[in-house]
Amino acid sequence: MSTLSKYLLVSLPTSITPSNDRDEAFETLRGVVSSTISTADQGSIYPWAIPELKIGTLDALVQQADDLAKLDTACEGVVNKIGDALRNILEGDQEKVGQQKAVNDKPVEQYLRSFSWNKVKYRADRSLAELADMLQKEIVGIDNDFKNKYNQYNQVKTALTTLQRKQTGNLSTRSLTSIVDPSVLVQDSEYLQTHLIAVPNQLNKDFLKTYETVSPMIVPRSSVRITSDEEFTLFAVTTFKKHGQDFIHKCRERRWTPREYEYVEGGKEEEQKEVDRVGRDERKIWGEVLRLGRTGWGESVMIWMHVLTLRVFVETVLRYGLPLRYVCAVVKTTPKLAKKVKQSLDTHYSYLGGQALGRDKKGRVVKDDSTGDLGTTGGENNAEYTPYVYYEFSIE
Repeated sequence: MSTLSKYLLVSLPTSITPSNDRDEAFETLRGVVSSTISTADQGSIYPWAIPELKIGTLDALVQQADDLAKLDTACEGVVNKIGDALRNILEGDQEKVGQQKAVNDKPVEQYLRSFSWNKVKYRADRSLAELADMLQKEIVGIDNDFKNKYNQYNQVKTALTTLQRKQTGNLSTRSLTSIVDPSVLVQDSEYLQTHLIAVPNQLNKDFLKTYETVSPMIVPRSSVRITSDEEFTLFAVTTFKKHGQDFIHKCRERRWTPREYEYVEGGKEEEQKEVDRVGRDERKIWGEVLRLGRTGWGESVMIWMHVLTLRVFVETVLRYGLPLRYVCAVVKTTPKLAKKVKQSLDTHYSYLGGQALGRDKKGRVVKDDSTGDLGTTGGENNAEYTPYVYYEFSIE
């Protein structure tokens, strides 16, 4: 089983280098990351391209930062929900699940490594609010479409399971259509009726000894053994209709299970046809939900990454101001090594937070609580303050 990857989206001002050059800033960031992890440790860093987007007013940016944090959470939820559903319909086969997970026909890591903003679909000349609204509508549409199809599949699957259980359960629960010979039933009688009783095997002797006396008007010696399984024996007993309900009540008191059954000519064939029909429906809808899950998962990841890109852009403007000179990169690592990368970034770039972060006597980075609430990177997803733009995410 492969190790879960953790991805870190980092944005820093190009002023981290004397030249203020973006390429040099990226190499500097690469050096900081590489000094902490190596490719052998499952670590790598790649540029994350962000187009020149419309900025708008400061008040609008602050509101968009909050709105995008919520949209980020919603996108992650949809990706995880569809992923869980794929695991369910593929019965936990991780290899098969992995084959369904691609973004723009690329493996996830390759898509993230070469991420580029979809300029055709999300034109950069639109406002940030318009772009966020488009992305929100798309993720809601994907969520609703997949949820409806997945619910339909679960309903059909439940119906099929119920029908199959009726054919394979014990005699106290399974369908009796293919078991009961109509010749043992009293039919079309004005006064008499036949009851079918599933009796636990250990109670068979007690049943045969006492069934004639548990209630009035039971036809003597009318019991007929129909069949048995490992747990129950099915008997037919004839009573007068007037006292039929009393007999059923007494049977339940003695832990004998009355079975409701009405003979219908051709019922056995119709029952099998129903099982076959629902089975075909289940297989058909299984294929539909798998296809929709595959496309929905990939599209949801793509939308999520665009939302994260907007978050990075908005937070970069709020943090570093204008004119915009920054470098953005994605770091692929593991959950354990992500903490080391974060510590290394804090060590090198704590000065970007002004008084928010300082150093103790041993030179370790510490947060100065006396500065009050200066804001957090990650919004609702990350309550820890960082002096630079920083988001973590995982895609299973």
